[in-house]
Amino acid sequence: MSRLEEIREISGEVFFPTYNRYAAAMVRGESAYLYDTEGRRYLDFLSGIGVANLGHAHPEIAKMVCEQAKSLMHVSNLYFMPPQTELAHELVKHSSLDRVFFCNSGAEANEAAIKLARKYAQEVHGENRFEIITLEDSFHGRTLATVSATGQEKVKQGFAPLPEGFIHVPADDFDALEQAVSDRTCAIMLEPILGEGGVVVLSTPYLQKVRALCTERDIILILDEIQVGMGRSGRLFAHQWAGIEPDVMTLAKALGGGLPLGAMLAKEKYAPILSAGSHGSTFGGNPVACAAGLVVMKHVTDESFLANVIEMGDLIRARFKEMAGQFGFIEEVRGRGLIVGIKLSVPCKDIVAKAFERGLLINCTQETVLRMLPPLIISEKEVEEMFDILNNIFKEVA
Repeated sequence: MSRLEEIREISGEVFFPTYNRYAAAMVRGESAYLYDTEGRRYLDFLSGIGVANLGHAHPEIAKMVCEQAKSLMHVSNLYFMPPQTELAHELVKHSSLDRVFFCNSGAEANEAAIKLARKYAQEVHGENRFEIITLEDSFHGRTLATVSATGQEKVKQGFAPLPEGFIHVPADDFDALEQAVSDRTCAIMLEPILGEGGVVVLSTPYLQKVRALCTERDIILILDEIQVGMGRSGRLFAHQWAGIEPDVMTLAKALGGGLPLGAMLAKEKYAPILSAGSHGSTFGGNPVACAAGLVVMKHVTDESFLANVIEMGDLIRARFKEMAGQFGFIEEVRGRGLIVGIKLSVPCKDIVAKAFERGLLINCTQETVLRMLPPLIISEKEVEEMFDILNNIFKEVA
């Protein structure tokens, strides 16, 4: 029995069947590549679903994590922790927001944002102001509240009754959103680019109108940047392309460089709302994860680093648009920076499986959208390797 077969057999006995795993047990990563127990190499154009923005086993992250682990791994938020304070300061310095709450994941960051929005609205406007408007096909997490916030029915099935107070409207349709706003609305929660929703980029006019509406009605604008923040779009935060500022922003995934770390950031106006004892997290802002986050921030705030993200993203989309002339099943090329979506007229599950067999890791959202989230350090050589593999697969599909 091979090592992979052994791992698969044991896994089948001990885990809940919550994941459809591919036949590979990854044991090592380096830059844009992963290696499995059988010695196979994979070009990773998924980055752990948008986590490994600096690639795998980044030497600076590894060094910082090891040094921090040798001195202090955990103490709790009853005390100050220098790496945590330093990372919070960096986030505030490089954003339009003023306060930070650390947690462990995107779902937790969005939970904190939901609690903040409802507590503020009820303290300022009264207890009947609690509804949050989100978008159809959005994705905000797997907890009961964030499942309820998510605009996809498939993630809700079997978990009723869900928390109430979430309304879903079509993406990029300002008239529909404006009509949904009422005296009960406390917040509007958006992903600037819907990742799980099919890599849908919300337009600048739409985001600017939503910002103006929220300001006019004292509605909190929450921007979920969990997948598209931290340089993924070619700017530090994707909303910066629209020239707007959120009231609240949520981060996770790439923030910890591969370690679990989430954050909710908010304007100073909302700082008093979450007073001592109103919210918390045992592991939130763990010093080891925050030490890794400091390395991430050093790179994703560098203009030359972000220039490569824009250049490689533009190159990938241009090449796919060229391929659309050859392969009629390519309907649309979407994205910004290095979040790329290719809308097909055919299901893409088999294409993803074929890519895996040939050593390329990508995935599929909304059944027909190929999604790519390569490490932000990706080079033209690795882009060409990806296209060589996909071009042959597309010929077979055609």
